[in-house]
Amino acid sequence: MSSNEWRKYKLEEIAEIIGGGTPSTTNPDFWGEEIPWVTPRDLASTDERFISCGERNITKKGLQNSSARLLPAGTVLLTTRAPIGYLRIALNPICTNQGFKSLIPKADIADNQFLFYLLKNNVEYLKSVGVGTTFAEISGSALRQIEFQFPPLPTQRRIAEILSALDDKIELNRQTNATLEAIAQAIFKEWFVDFDFPGATGEMVESELGMIPKGWKILPMDKIADFLNGLALQKYPAENDYDYLPVIKIREMKNGITDSSDKASKNLPAKYIVHDGDLLFSWSGSLEIIFWVGGDGALNQHLFKVTSNNYPIWFCYFWILQYIDKFKGIAEDKTTTMGHIQRHHISEALCLIPDKLENIDKVMNPIIEKIINNKKEVILLAKIRDALLPKLMSGEIEM
Repeated sequence: MSSNEWRKYKLEEIAEIIGGGTPSTTNPDFWGEEIPWVTPRDLASTDERFISCGERNITKKGLQNSSARLLPAGTVLLTTRAPIGYLRIALNPICTNQGFKSLIPKADIADNQFLFYLLKNNVEYLKSVGVGTTFAEISGSALRQIEFQFPPLPTQRRIAEILSALDDKIELNRQTNATLEAIAQAIFKEWFVDFDFPGATGEMVESELGMIPKGWKILPMDKIADFLNGLALQKYPAENDYDYLPVIKIREMKNGITDSSDKASKNLPAKYIVHDGDLLFSWSGSLEIIFWVGGDGALNQHLFKVTSNNYPIWFCYFWILQYIDKFKGIAEDKTTTMGHIQRHHISEALCLIPDKLENIDKVMNPIIEKIINNKKEVILLAKIRDALLPKLMSGEIEM
């Protein structure tokens, strides 16, 4: 199929475009029950394709007394303000607030997954269409007039199948990692909270943490691991635009390296260079803890690189997780500055050390390695998908 067989359509020609609405928040009869209702915030936390519900549901009465519409499964949801460009496909009947213009494709012209990928490939263009002083918004009339090239329906489906196969594997890896993480946390709890581990004799002794197994010891968190704070990397600018280290900040911990990531010189002390598999912990802001898999980068201030010469890195990771809610509570109490913790809070976090770690290490280490490898594969698959997307959507790759 060559690109000259593609045809230009206005969006209003290939889909019914429907806005959303919000029932009165002061009327409890409008909220609860069975109808999923989503806002742009519900789409902000992931980059998945599908959505089945948001944080809140509305009632039939709420639907009837607002401008919200019940949209069928398969509808492409597009945020058109605050911000523009979040996308999902509805898995089931759903409604949205006024931050969306949703597209119900005409089945004889447009495939809904192709339309999803087409819009995804043109998010920057969609943003350029938005107007407004407080925040940019695409009006319904403007969206209806936007034109895109569409191939014949069979070609649309073949393109969507290729891209969907990559996204299916990405989502499977993420689901697998969520399961592995839950398993590992359950094992850690059995051992270090419930003290239910192979060879446990039940013999306990008093400690500052209460009763603990005989032979175990207690150490401050900063004695089981080293917490290396990053550098003020504006003092280490990149020498050029082609040989540098991307700067890893809290944003990169969440979203990975992007074109907008800062650049730093490669001539840093080696300990401040982050590699795949390194454990990172942001001690200010949102307090995130992750195993980094985004390639070599430079460690920015406000991040710790966590290492240990004496204990497995998974051991350090799960002890930090044990205290993460407490750390977040401390950070939230910092009312006059950006929320953060200090080194003494890490020193005050006490960790249990068993007399032997070999048995649990044989279980936990492969789980963490699998999680890290799955995350690496997700990044690779996303790069392949993102490279194919514009080529498939332009007809450069013929189907």
